[in-house]
Amino acid sequence: MSTTVQPPAIEVRGLEKSFGDHAVLSGIDLNVPAGTVFSLLGPNGAGKTTVVRILATLARPDGGVVRVGGHDPLADPDAVRELIGVTGQFSAVDEVLTGAENLHLMGRLLHLGRTETVRRASSLLEQFDLTEAARKPVKTYSGGMSRRLDIAMSLMGDPSIVFLDEPTTGLDPRSRRELWDVIRGLVAGGVTVLLTTQYLQEADQLADRIAVLDAGRIVAEGTAGELKRLVPGGHVRIGFADAHGLAAAARAVPQAEADADQLVLQVPSDGSVGEIRALLDRLDGHDLSIGELSIHTPDLDDVFFALTGTASEGTAQ
Repeated sequence: MSTTVQPPAIEVRGLEKSFGDHAVLSGIDLNVPAGTVFSLLGPNGAGKTTVVRILATLARPDGGVVRVGGHDPLADPDAVRELIGVTGQFSAVDEVLTGAENLHLMGRLLHLGRTETVRRASSLLEQFDLTEAARKPVKTYSGGMSRRLDIAMSLMGDPSIVFLDEPTTGLDPRSRRELWDVIRGLVAGGVTVLLTTQYLQEADQLADRIAVLDAGRIVAEGTAGELKRLVPGGHVRIGFADAHGLAAAARAVPQAEADADQLVLQVPSDGSVGEIRALLDRLDGHDLSIGELSIHTPDLDDVFFALTGTASEGTAQ
């Protein structure tokens, strides 16, 4: 019995792009399965937006193979444009128009016809919780509402692949999380999302796979969990009620680091159940009074700093 393997929504091999003497992309490879969120992380100038522009037919590559929905953006750009929606870093909405008018304008640009334009606009306004604000000028919208409308406009053509280039930049935490729910809803509906973001937590929350881009090269790729395991520093922190317990534990686990002032033992660990069980077995029988036990694993901040050499403080600047 044969099984049909679904082709990737986006496939990139050896992608190159330079501006003058400056190489922005130096032979990157990407494979984005359909119906998933794939995130590009990297510092400013790493080439994230250039990748999006090439995939969206807005820029020409200098070399490599690119397929979007099975089509070559250079040889058949119209076929690619029929499949995609794009939301850039800067809002494309007209603040003088109402929310509904913005969507209707997009429908006319896409030659959808009046009936289909009204139908899709009404559906998207409801999907993005903008129905009550539909007849209000966009200049009266909050940042989160405006960004939701921006994404809704990119969906008027009913795309199967959506490029979101730093979609939550400048939004407050509540609006950012609301937009995360929107993105999850798109993927649940079968849409493929390529997301660039400066927020490491965003990639951690949303992405099925993450590629770290630095100086035009992919320096690491994997799930958030796989990337975190690339970075050392995971440990178990055990607090004791007295110095006697700490000293006994330090003898039982000689590779650990003891802090006599805090009465804390720090044991290198990947945080797995097997390692925790083995550690507790070693401490068992030493008549120890453990006050606390916590597991610390590297996060994407640690990964980003280790792989790109850029201090992030929560964002990939």
